[in-house]
Amino acid sequence: MTIGILPFGNSDKRILRRIKEGLEGVFPETKALVIDQAFPLPERALDKNRGQYRSNQILGMIQSHDSYERVKRLLGVIDADMYAQGLNFVFGEATFPGKAALISLWRLRPEFYKNAPNFESFAKRSLKEAIHEVGHTLGVRHCPRSSCVMHFSNSIFDTDKKEAMFCDECYLKTALAINALE
Repeated sequence: MTIGILPFGNSDKRILRRIKEGLEGVFPETKALVIDQAFPLPERALDKNRGQYRSNQILGMIQSHDSYERVKRLLGVIDADMYAQGLNFVFGEATFPGKAALISLWRLRPEFYKNAPNFESFAKRSLKEAIHEVGHTLGVRHCPRSSCVMHFSNSIFDTDKKEAMFCDECYLKTALAINALE
């Protein structure tokens, strides 16, 4: 499976590289590639009253990107706050099942919670959310096991608690879905 990583705006290249390496390590027989040309932050997706981007609109832009047809999955990475209808914020969103996924780095930084910057913590959180959203594109639902990467993150504490890997059951679902793509 090939996963394209599409940065929006000025996403940290070190984080993009860590996400790439992590996705290749977690998903069987997968190659990830960072798309060189960053996509500008879409002004039309910004809700000025909230100061947040509408995740569904950005997800739609990912689906219309010219690299969409060249990869099996396309993960957008945005360094801005975003939300979905009925929610205060989201760490990510994906088509379920489908090809497009999106994560926001904004609330994954320790600084957002008034903590000292910590690149390793930020990188782990980013990878977990990337794996989670790509998992959704493969048809894997939320998992009740709090340590599984597919467990729903209602807060950053949930993200920190889970591992950057699937439980056995979710891994099997993922592997079967990837095999079906070939």
